[in-house]
Amino acid sequence: MSIGKRLASRSVIMFGLRVGGAGFIFLVQAAIARAWGAEALGDYLLAIAAANLLAVVMPLGFQTVGTYFAAEYGAKGDGRNLRRFLTRSFAHVGIVGTAITALGWPVTYFMGETGEHLLALWVPTALIAMGTAFTFVNTTALVGLKRPLMGYLPDMVLRPALVITSFAIIALTAGRADLNAMLWLFALSLLALELGHFFLLYRAVRQVPVSDEYAPAPSRRWWRFAAPWVLITLAADYFFDINLLMLAELLPRAELAIFGVSTRIFALVSFGVVAVYAMTLPEMFEAESKKDAEALSRRLSEANIVAILLSGALFVGVALFGRYLLLLFGEEFVAGAWPMSILCLALVVRAAFGPASMVLSMRDKPFDSLPAVGLGLVALVAGNALLVPPYGLSGAAISAFIAITLWSAALWATAWRRTGVDVSIFARFRALPA
Repeated sequence: MSIGKRLASRSVIMFGLRVGGAGFIFLVQAAIARAWGAEALGDYLLAIAAANLLAVVMPLGFQTVGTYFAAEYGAKGDGRNLRRFLTRSFAHVGIVGTAITALGWPVTYFMGETGEHLLALWVPTALIAMGTAFTFVNTTALVGLKRPLMGYLPDMVLRPALVITSFAIIALTAGRADLNAMLWLFALSLLALELGHFFLLYRAVRQVPVSDEYAPAPSRRWWRFAAPWVLITLAADYFFDINLLMLAELLPRAELAIFGVSTRIFALVSFGVVAVYAMTLPEMFEAESKKDAEALSRRLSEANIVAILLSGALFVGVALFGRYLLLLFGEEFVAGAWPMSILCLALVVRAAFGPASMVLSMRDKPFDSLPAVGLGLVALVAGNALLVPPYGLSGAAISAFIAITLWSAALWATAWRRTGVDVSIFARFRALPA
């Protein structure tokens, strides 16, 4: 079976699991909106956005390159450095996570009204962040070791089940809206889940042999790759969590909830594209390590085709049926249908330009991604300031679309200039006449 067919089949399976898990998440968000009100849902979305951003910071970037180094060490049979890398990653989460949980709350005083809401929920939010950070480390390593389903399963299925179970228990026992208690229950359950996930990783890592030859840990190389990827991951994968915190000062809490639900649906859609490139990475790394430019180009081309077809189909589905999904949250949430379609169109644009950051890192040029990421964030801040006050939700969506397009194009141009590799779908079209 060709890599394209394997990618498509695996992506469909994983996306199906993701949809099932997201169904639980949407149910609990709809239940919060209907039972506790749109403002409570807005606070919940803010807490989860903050937890996601903190979770990216806690491993100090090591989770962002976990798939890359796990694939490398797995291919080389270098179990010693694989174990060192993962030990360092988990240590970062434990040390930084504990410090943020205990000492990070004063930062909320500089966040205006948003900070007031987060301060009341700080400790459970930080604990959710720790559990999520452990998930990142486990998942990226398992994907790099060619066990993507094992890696993604807890996050796709079990985590959503914990969310809805936590809400159901608090809603039935408290008899009132108690978001703080719900987050506490979810945080403790998530940490327990990650212990089980860790043992799955432990069994996979044990199968990679450890040679008798000793060499110092390549710590400098780890840091050189990981440091820029913290910013890249925050800007790319958690772009809308950052945006949600920005918009908390520009939109009423009810409208923030509507936009937050729209971005969560976008995150579900974008997972399909992320999974395609994550599953391609081991094959891309093998081609790059063999200096096989033709194989690398073929892997990129096939991954881009699958990603574009998937994102295009999902965009059409959201444009046609998104409003009915939003009706689950209440009539007022239908206002998010048009902005949500704009956001999903941005995913098609991102897929067309290809995995530029990934290729820059493979060529040992990870820092070259930062100017494009900075351009995207600057465009987002400027777009929000100019478009959100007069146009509300639509302005927020258009601002995000412009920012994603600018940074995707800038990354593509940077990767082509610095590596000589055209990572976009356009490379395949140029090759057709030849």
